[in-house]
Amino acid sequence: MTIARFPLGQVVATPGALQTLTEAGDSPTSFLRRHVVGDWGELDEEDRRENERSVSARCRLLSAYATSTGIRIWVITEADRSSTCILLPEDY
Repeated sequence: MTIARFPLGQVVATPGALQTLTEAGDSPTSFLRRHVVGDWGELDEEDRRENERSVSARCRLLSAYATSTGIRIWVITEADRSSTCILLPEDY
């Protein structure tokens, strides 16, 4: 069992992300689990390093994943760890 590296705070999602996940048959929980343990998904090496620094520096965290239908979603945890949002890039 892998331990959470930071708190998620209140978890929310945009309507577009929820619709996309539903249509793909994907659970938001699976992406949240990956995010909270530091599996940043489909980020380049520079963004991965920035997330690693941001865990301890308490800066914003961003993960990017593809749904089972290939649609890209983001998971963003705010710097103060008060909330985490699942969204589509175009919702940002």
